[in-house]
Amino acid sequence: MSDIAPAPRGSAALLRSPATFLMALAFINWLGYASWSALLNNFAKEAGGFTGADIGLLQSVREIPGFLAFTAIILFWFMREQVLAYLSLVTLGIGVAITGFYPTLGGLLLTTTIMSLGFHYYETAQQSLQLQLLPKAEAPRLLGRIAGASATAQLLAFGAIAVIWRVFQPGYEIVFLASGCLVVALSVLAWLAFPRFQGAVPQNKGFVLRKRYWLYYALTFMSGARRQIFMAFGGFLLVERFGYDVSATAMLLLATYGINTFMGPMLGHLVGKIGERATIQIENVSLILVFVGYALASHGHFAGWGVYVAGALFIVDGVFFTLTLAQRTYFQKIADPADIAPTSAVAFTINHIAAVFLPVTFGLIWLRDPAIVFYIGSGVATVSLALAFLVPRHPVPGGETVLKPAVPAAAE
Repeated sequence: MSDIAPAPRGSAALLRSPATFLMALAFINWLGYASWSALLNNFAKEAGGFTGADIGLLQSVREIPGFLAFTAIILFWFMREQVLAYLSLVTLGIGVAITGFYPTLGGLLLTTTIMSLGFHYYETAQQSLQLQLLPKAEAPRLLGRIAGASATAQLLAFGAIAVIWRVFQPGYEIVFLASGCLVVALSVLAWLAFPRFQGAVPQNKGFVLRKRYWLYYALTFMSGARRQIFMAFGGFLLVERFGYDVSATAMLLLATYGINTFMGPMLGHLVGKIGERATIQIENVSLILVFVGYALASHGHFAGWGVYVAGALFIVDGVFFTLTLAQRTYFQKIADPADIAPTSAVAFTINHIAAVFLPVTFGLIWLRDPAIVFYIGSGVATVSLALAFLVPRHPVPGGETVLKPAVPAAAE
């Protein structure tokens, strides 16, 4: 009798696949966050009477846990990334579940902080896991599949909310509570179902900042700044300027993530084919056009078509956001494998530096003229586009930029 155990098949093999594990957790994460975001603007406006300044403050507070994501390094000292991911998803679910019971500014600041703690610590853990567990050659394609799983979760969340809202017209409390409880239940199920996954290289403990990663840090910072402008004010423009209700907003998001369910894997394949440099350039060109279009729409330059143009731009931004995975694969190619976990945490904080002050500051600008907010966004995307030209066509350790590195990779 052979002592070699047969290879797992069927569902057992799927549960042992790191890609399946990452897709499942991404699905749970975005199911919860999509449910929260689909309802937030209308809930804040209708139940809380929020203004642009209020929503800007709320979005700034939401990003504080992202800014503090570097503290995940401390948690990694005594907790594996996988455990942190599970605990974060449970926290996210709890935050979503209680949101509908606190419609005041103070209440929403509290529930948003809880939700955001779970969301951002999960994102920090999963970025580290993705770059450790996925092989470099397959990373763009597999990250595209993970993006597709995330889009599927958002598609289901927005679709369910749109249908439920039209047919049953429930209160906000019920929808938030049901969504949050579902996230908690799925998180516990995943915890019980999946085995332990571990990267091949032990991770450095402590904070890691390296000179040769400077372009990755810069791209990450600019990505966070321009993304915040869209997240904080793109959807709010649709509600305040064009009168989108909960059902219309959910349907728009439904269309976005319906497209992404299929486009995510395709865009991941595209990154692997054309490389990170061209991908980051394409992403930023699309964002410049989106921001300028939003600015023009807010001033009524599209006449009666403004409501449709703004909705189309919202979809375009949502689809092309998938291309940000190129920044992660760029870092994976230039990084010391032992730096991935600590650098993921530090980079997540860098990504959220602008997010802490930008929404509340731009909320005040919004009161004067919403178009200014979007024109500034186009400027941020232009700077990011300029940085993209510094990315090599074939990045490697020691060849992180098209410029001559100041310090050889091995010297650090």
